[in-house]
Amino acid sequence: MTSPTPRIRSAIATGAAVFAGGVVLATTLWRRDLEQQKAILNETLPVHSAWWRDHAKQSGELLYVAIGDSAAQGIGASSPSKSYVGVLADHVRLATGQTVRVVNLSVSGATVALAVRDQLPRFARLEADLVTVAIGANDIAAWNPAAFEAGIRTVFAALPPHALIADLPCFHLPHNEVKVAAANEIIRRVAAEHELTVVPLHATTKRAGFRSILTHVARDLFHPNDRGYRSWAEAFLPAISADVAHRFSAVNQVSEDAD
Repeated sequence: MTSPTPRIRSAIATGAAVFAGGVVLATTLWRRDLEQQKAILNETLPVHSAWWRDHAKQSGELLYVAIGDSAAQGIGASSPSKSYVGVLADHVRLATGQTVRVVNLSVSGATVALAVRDQLPRFARLEADLVTVAIGANDIAAWNPAAFEAGIRTVFAALPPHALIADLPCFHLPHNEVKVAAANEIIRRVAAEHELTVVPLHATTKRAGFRSILTHVARDLFHPNDRGYRSWAEAFLPAISADVAHRFSAVNQVSEDAD
């Protein structure tokens, strides 16, 4: 076989350099765009928080309280009402025919320890008819199993029997999924001790597959988008529908009979 001539070798080297340069440029531009998208979503944090505070002032026949982090706030959604909390509140309104006041105690960036510190004291002052808890995803970055379990035990001990707990969503990346599996084992075990219902958020988000990063995730590649939040709500819906039918349809029937 004839060896490439110096001119061919030079052309090959030039082409490889151009290709490598293009890859570097594309990666740089992608990272810059990603940082811009993160910054844009960060600007929505106070907007969403204010929206939920305003809506907490509205009256309702039923009180729905959410404990959680930025996912409960709906960061990444087109509006706070498109978060899974908003979707579930709408479902309860339709299912019961009653008005629903939503007190969203969640705080963007919250870990389990921060939920114990900041959200549980406020929760203790409320008499919630419906409670959802989705907390712990932010603990994965600095994973500490013992601290996580201690915090989960404190949270779960403060909840009423009808509270619905979500396990952690699927992160899809293997190095994170190992930690998520450990966290979810803790959540399920401690929930069982308190006879609390765990809804299958991990299984629901995993079923969407790795491609969901393109279809269910906001442009910061971390928070869910509207479609992603609908998927989160789907994890809760069977349990919350059964709970509402069991506890509130009977109340409705008694009211109708009295009329």
